[in-house]
Amino acid sequence: MRIQRENTTAVIVDVQERLFPHIQNREALTERLEILIRGLRELQIPLIVTEQYRKGLGPTVTPVERAAATGGTLETLEKMAFSCCDDPVIAERLIAPDIRTVMLAGIETHICVLQSSMDLLSHGITPVVVADATGSRRVYDRELALQRIQTAGGVLTTVESVLFELCRYAGTDTFRTISALVK
Repeated sequence: MRIQRENTTAVIVDVQERLFPHIQNREALTERLEILIRGLRELQIPLIVTEQYRKGLGPTVTPVERAAATGGTLETLEKMAFSCCDDPVIAERLIAPDIRTVMLAGIETHICVLQSSMDLLSHGITPVVVADATGSRRVYDRELALQRIQTAGGVLTTVESVLFELCRYAGTDTFRTISALVK
């Protein structure tokens, strides 16, 4: 399955201040999320940032929020459900006739990313999980969640791979921007 720009949207899931300090490999995760988000903005992929119970977990971490606000309108949606699909406002944006794939990145992989993936699959939408832009408090939880998503029919990818796949052609200004981001 080839990921197409025209029928893809992206969600950065719950990368929030009070939870993020407990996530494994958070420095590398921050870097991957920033590159992914800047690349998605360059490619003009619609982007939603979710926050799980903002009062308890705080706002989106500054580097992610800053990257998401660059080059487009930042749409941050609060949710109480673990799955993005269980929130009516978010689900309306994801489960739409023109959407075939939803790219997911963020935390925690074994809870919100996993449940969102499973629900997207049940609606006939392919979740594309950017594995190196996801995290959990425990590595084992993350790894098992990624296995489960893939076994169920979700697609796993990496930041660099998906950005070049969406870019499609070398020699363009977009290609040059993406190349500079991933170096």
